[in-house]
Amino acid sequence: MSLLVKPCSFCDRPVAKGSGTMLVKNDGTVLWFCSAKCKKNMLDLKRDPRKLKWTKKYVKGGIRKK
Repeated sequence: MSLLVKPCSFCDRPVAKGSGTMLVKNDGTVLWFCSAKCKKNMLDLKRDPRKLKWTKKYVKGGIRKK
């Protein structure tokens, strides 16, 4: 049984079953997007979600190093 809610690949918000967009890349990677805004920011504009305040992946003060 699969999960009903998956996180957006860009902003990390939940994507309910039956909504959003699923993109399968040639290497088999599956990307889920909650909106066209997230899809455009990731694929067309190639932005880092950790630098945008409206995403849940935002890191205050810059990108943390592991």
